[in-house]
Amino acid sequence: MNEIKYKTYVQILKEELVPAMGCTEPIALAYAAATARDNLGCGPDNVEAYVSRNIIKNAKSVVVPNTNGLKGIEAAVAAGIISGVPGKLLEVISEVSEEQKRQIRNFMEEVPIKIAPLDSDVVFDIVLVLHHKSDEVKIRIAQNHTNIMYIKKNGVLLYQKTKSEPETENVPTDKNLLNLSDIIHFADTCNLDDIRPILTPQIKYNMAIAEEGLKNHYGANIGSTLLKFYGNDVRNRAIAKAAAGSDARMGGCAMPVIINSGSGNQGITASVPVIEYAHELNVPEDKLYRALAVSNLIAIHQRAGIGTLSAYCGAVSAGCAAGCGIAYLYGGRLEELAHTLVNSVVIVSGIICDGAKPSCAGKIASSVEAGILGYHMFMNGQEFKYGDGIVKCGVEETIQNVGRLGKEGMKETDKEIVKIMLDE
Repeated sequence: MNEIKYKTYVQILKEELVPAMGCTEPIALAYAAATARDNLGCGPDNVEAYVSRNIIKNAKSVVVPNTNGLKGIEAAVAAGIISGVPGKLLEVISEVSEEQKRQIRNFMEEVPIKIAPLDSDVVFDIVLVLHHKSDEVKIRIAQNHTNIMYIKKNGVLLYQKTKSEPETENVPTDKNLLNLSDIIHFADTCNLDDIRPILTPQIKYNMAIAEEGLKNHYGANIGSTLLKFYGNDVRNRAIAKAAAGSDARMGGCAMPVIINSGSGNQGITASVPVIEYAHELNVPEDKLYRALAVSNLIAIHQRAGIGTLSAYCGAVSAGCAAGCGIAYLYGGRLEELAHTLVNSVVIVSGIICDGAKPSCAGKIASSVEAGILGYHMFMNGQEFKYGDGIVKCGVEETIQNVGRLGKEGMKETDKEIVKIMLDE
């Protein structure tokens, strides 16, 4: 692998695998609110939130962490205003006192928070306006969760992003260099010192929240249900623990996770099953890190063609990628991983995203199950072949078809989902 491609792959992992607490769309709202409050210089007496419909979809039904169970856009905005620390980015509300939790609820009861759909062609778009007496601060975040486009105070620009700005963490590295063959080669040959600092927190954080989801009551308790009724073999543990991590996260657990493609659920799904299988197989630590590099990069590769938000469930990409990471642990190479990915992705590509909420855990379970089944199909001499639905001749063409399906084909589906959720 040439030096440019190698550095690009490392940089992609650095950018995409970052810590976050809570569902990332509400947390982006909290980040925007905290930043606006700091620029206003005080708490507002009136708030307006204009958000793209996909933000409404992903923030409407999920519990915001550190709010004593409050849900939705209003809770996220109030939490950011009362307790947010912008410098913590997607962990903006990770430190909230009991008194602040009470203040968040009081703020929601006392301060008007107007929420309206934003007429925007950008699927990820947030505009917040905070008022205090005659002062006003307006902030826009677009494209990704911490990408501030502008900040205005009383109509005067305090900050505006320009095209000439150097690339930062808010300008993602181009994913066009990703392909399955090079991902495997990168995982085989990379210097572990380049990826260990990125992946070690993923192992620690994501397994911790998975265990928390099994121990306590969160959401629909999909993880514990799976273990109760389907046994304790490694396959079911891998599925159940991934689901349990989502159970906890969607249920407002304040533990951080390492995200993938802008999503904590996808970060959990791409990592926890691989880690569970690595423990079962007792593989050396370096093999686990290399398998996680495979899983994470394949998840990112699939999602890059779809975009951050879509009607296409992101757990599908991550669950199928986890199947590839498991295949790698068993010694799989390009042929095994290509067939695992194609087999699995065509099974579950019809799962829709209807926002962040407890049922995400069930979708994760189905996606991880499909990822493992895709590998076992190949090991049993079975495969879905060219011409079977969206399957094309080669894994990369099939990935492109999935990207087309998720980005273009499901646009109208996405609009209809939001209409249903908003009772329109």
